[in-house]
This record gives sequence, structure tokens and C-alpha cells, in this order.
Amino acid sequence: MHHQEQLGQDIIDAAGKVIAVHLNYPSRAAQRGRTPANPSYFLKPATSLGLDGAELARPQGVEALTVEGEVALVIGSRARNVALEDAWAHVGSVTAANDAGFADLRWADKGSNLRSKGADGIAPIGPALLPAQEVDPANLRVRMWINGELTQDDTTSTLIFPFAQLVADLSRLMTLEPGDVILTGTPAGATVAQPGDLVEVEVDGATHDGGHLTTGRLANKVVQSSLVLSPVGALPKLTDADRIDAWGSAEAAGITPADSRPASILTPELTEKLKSVGTATLSVQLRRRGMQNCHIEGLIPTKPGAKVVGTARTLRYIPAREDLFKEFGGGYNAQKRAVDSLRPGDILVMDARGEKGSGTLGDVLALRAQVLGAAAVITDGGIRDFGPVSAMDIPAWGANAHPAVLGRRHVPWSVDETVACGGAAVVPGDVIVGDEDGLVVIPANLAEEVADDAVAQEREEAWVAERVAEGNAVDGLFPMNAAWRAKYEESLAAGPEDQP
Repeated sequence: MHHQEQLGQDIIDAAGKVIAVHLNYPSRAAQRGRTPANPSYFLKPATSLGLDGAELARPQGVEALTVEGEVALVIGSRARNVALEDAWAHVGSVTAANDAGFADLRWADKGSNLRSKGADGIAPIGPALLPAQEVDPANLRVRMWINGELTQDDTTSTLIFPFAQLVADLSRLMTLEPGDVILTGTPAGATVAQPGDLVEVEVDGATHDGGHLTTGRLANKVVQSSLVLSPVGALPKLTDADRIDAWGSAEAAGITPADSRPASILTPELTEKLKSVGTATLSVQLRRRGMQNCHIEGLIPTKPGAKVVGTARTLRYIPAREDLFKEFGGGYNAQKRAVDSLRPGDILVMDARGEKGSGTLGDVLALRAQVLGAAAVITDGGIRDFGPVSAMDIPAWGANAHPAVLGRRHVPWSVDETVACGGAAVVPGDVIVGDEDGLVVIPANLAEEVADDAVAQEREEAWVAERVAEGNAVDGLFPMNAAWRAKYEESLAAGPEDQP
């Protein structure tokens, strides 16, 4: 018989401190576009904890009350600088938590989340405590429902930072006392709840002896409070980027971004035509039209030999500057907006000024581009996670592999404006074609005629190659003189079955 007790006010009162993890599930990290190398935390007042059945009160003027299902750890014995292998033994209980908050106040907290997640009773936990030493910390499931609809469902087997690591890490510099609570991060699916919504969170898992334990559903209703926040401090404020972050996506937030992108001129027929010819041939056709500078140069492919055709979308970085990166580098920045807005067949072209000393594309964003159906990503900056990116289906081109993060050299700045990449000007809507010879940029208004003439050129060159293979001299044949030209025209008129 497993010892299991209901969580009561005594547990809340015993919590000397509440520590919450920023990011800990890969599904959530993918939404945020970054995977942390080490765990990071924020501190919550113990008065922010609440009980099962308590109301989640939304103050006047607050639009986005966010809800996040989590696993909560309750420390059972004092832990100070404990070893990783000993850390889990200091956890007394496991329970469910809803790390709710007010997204409207996040802007003023500078990452501390003090006001946005520190309100009285905003983070209920319970209803039952599971004995930590009887369950497998790597095999727990956390789920959240809003009005009975499942919105989160993940397991602790996917954690970026296992629970024992969190305890060991925190205990290096601070003493974890019995009753302290660690909120261990939320998976994808965290969202916004409205007054009247019933939010439920449950944590369950197998025991070491083959049994099964569950916290039961932690149920809390969102209500509209009459509290009016006094202007003695920061007042609620949300941008569309904040709303997208709170809801989890632009679609969920009901935001339709202004789409100034030109419609792609690439029909399936034109795409196949361009795929059938080489970039060398296309380069000749562009040169014949007076366009010499249509090559994106100096980049290496993650998938050598890949052939891509797509519509250019653009992202521009400016040189790193600390104040600008602080304002524009985090959150739903230009880089994430560019990747999130990709459509099937798009090719994202990044203008990194040829600066190779930092990554401008990594595995999470490359995966997002792939999931959205993009044809390729091209950057004249570095590529982080070069191995994992190379293993993906989506091809990418970059200046080099580089381990450094974006902010070392760049600030993401603008989306869908004319940029420079690898020495070429790229206008949103241009057609990009890439193969083993390189990358060419074709103005949209020339794409159809360039494709047709390139097909004709390669047909002609194939005929010439056949003549050379038959033993004919190149002189007069390549390029063709009048006599050979006449024979070629005759072969076209005769049809393929009658060609010599």
C-alpha cells in the first residue's frame, strides 16, 4: 500500500521558497526557438502558492492569464551542495502544479517574473502528494485540461534537465530546506485561460513495484477580479509578440500578421522546369540578359548535391550591440517571426553581412522551417548544430559551422526587405535555384522566360554532346556554326525518334 496524502495548507505554509525553471521540455524549447545549455530559474514568493479548488483571480486590465501544467517537487530533507547521484533522495514528494501568471506584467519584470508570476495564490499545487522515492522521476506524465479539453500532455522522460540535476544545481549555492518547492518547467501547450475556464492539471506515473500513483486533478477556476492595479508601479501592457508568446502561436492568439509578401510566381510546372536545368545554364541565361551578379557565393551546403527551387523570403541581421540586442534580440524576435511565417516552397535567405563568427541558424529553427515545408535556408553567416542540421531533410547553405550563439555578432532586425547574401542582392519574391554548382537568384519577372530558354539551351547542349560522343570535333559545333545549326534545326523538326 503506497503512502499518499492530500496536500493541505500546512504544505503551503512550510514552503520557505519556491523556485521555478524557465525551460525544461524540448517541446516547449522548440516553441521558444532555443534550447538552454544549463538550467535557469526564477524565484517566486511562497505566498504565490495556492490549493486545489482555489480561484485564479485575473485583475482588471489584465488580458492574458497564462496557465502552465507542471510537476512540482517538495523537498523532504535539507540539501546543501549535494552530489548528482544523491540529489533525488532529498526530494520528499511530487505533486501537480499550475504555474499561472499575468503575461501583461512580464515586460516590467526584466526576466524575474516577480510580479507576473508572484501574485497571491496564482500557482496552485496538489491535490495529492506522491511519495517521491516510490516513483520513477524520469517516467511521470503531466497533463493539463481547459474545460475538459486536453491542452498539454508530456512525460518527464523528455526533460532537458532531469529533476536530480535541478536539485544538485540549486543546492550548490543555496540550502534547500524541507518544504521548499521546485516547479520543474512546462511542456508545449501552455496557453491563456479566460474567466469562467476550469483549468485542471494531473501528474501520474508508475511506482517501482509496478503500481500506479496519481495526484488526481488539480482543479482551479479562473475568475475576473475587481482588483484595479494602482498606478504606483508598472501597469499591464501587451504587444502582439507578447500575445503570441502567451498563447503559444499567432493562430491561437487570433493574430493574423500583416502579410506584405508577394504571391509566389512558382507554379508546379515552372518549379519542375527549373529543377530540370542546372544553375550553370541559368547563369548563362541571366548573363545574356545583362545580369552578371546573380550568384550567392562562398557558402557550403549541409546536403551536397541537393537541388532546390523556391521563393525568396528574407531576414536581415545588424551588427551586435548590447542595448539593441537586449531590446530586439529576445522574445519573438525578427528571426523567429521570419521562420514562423515560412510557407511551403519558401527559401529563407539570411543577410548576416558575411560575418562568420557566430551561428545564425541552429537545429530548432531549421526543424521549424522543415515542418512548415520550406525548401531551404541560406545564410552567409555561420550555422550552429551543423551535424543535426545536416541530418535533416531540409537543405541549408552557410558560410561555415560555428558554435557561438547569435548575440555574439548579430541582432535580428528585419523581415522581408531587400537584403545582400553572399554578394548577391535578394528581393523577397525572387526565385532561388540551388544545386551542386551553387545558388542563383532570378528576378520573379524573368523566371518564366529564363526557365524556358534554359530548357532549350540544355536540349541543344545535349544534342551537341551526342555529336561529340560520335567523334565530331568541337570546333564549329560548340558553339554551332551555320551548318551544324541547320542540322540541329532539322533534328528538332524531325522529332526525337528520327534524330541522328
